[in-house]
Amino acid sequence: MINFTKMHGLGNDFVVMNNIDGDISLSTEEIRKLADRRFGIGFDQLLMVESATSKEANFRYVIFNADGSEVSQCGNGARCFALYLQKKNLTYKNTLTVETNTGLLTLNINSDESVEVDMGTPNFKPSKIPLKFDQISSEYMVEGHEVGSLSIGNPHAVLIQDEINNVEEISMKIQSSNLFPEGVNIGFMKVLNNKEIQLRVVERGVGETLACGSGACAAVIYGVRKGILDSKVTVHLNGGDATVEFDGERVFLTGPGEFVYEGSVNLRSGDS
Repeated sequence: MINFTKMHGLGNDFVVMNNIDGDISLSTEEIRKLADRRFGIGFDQLLMVESATSKEANFRYVIFNADGSEVSQCGNGARCFALYLQKKNLTYKNTLTVETNTGLLTLNINSDESVEVDMGTPNFKPSKIPLKFDQISSEYMVEGHEVGSLSIGNPHAVLIQDEINNVEEISMKIQSSNLFPEGVNIGFMKVLNNKEIQLRVVERGVGETLACGSGACAAVIYGVRKGILDSKVTVHLNGGDATVEFDGERVFLTGPGEFVYEGSVNLRSGDS
């Protein structure tokens, strides 16, 4: 039996497992079965707590999408990850450094139990997103749509819309484009004013989620660089609100994380 904790950040839901001892090894198919909302537990991402390999980090933060693929970044998950560590008495620190596949993240747990995540520095080089264009541009034309694109540990494309619609149709076209060889998370942004946006995000390997932390960061970064957003923005997601601050170099994400329930699962029988 494997113990797990179900959590969510603004409706973006997770299963968190303690794998510090390294005794949990799940196949792609097993992760997919667990992610199934009818026959498994159901989640957008599986988060694993592992021992750090770097002296600078307290823990290692490992993320799997519902389709079993491993990814390098999830801002909403990072907030839940930090709160899980405290609740499980794995740490008593309010400021934590965790390592991911793309570097270190700093997590600050606030007095109200919201968490600020230092999401690091965005990368705009097409080869690093990755995006098959030769030159950095403020916008790219992909499948007939103008998008801003960047990496914040994972690839993002952002579209600005007067009204957010045709999400499924447009995202299918862009995600199937060979211009994004590793797939892409797609944000549909409506600018309400220079301090507020509405956002829907379709994530690679997951589909549309109620919230996406790195997607919120990508949208605000794009808007700030276009000169249409201030440096600190409230992002209205379907699951609730997050705050993103971009100082032109680093980006910070602040929002809640919630515990839902504890459970255990037997992978051999599929019981949970």
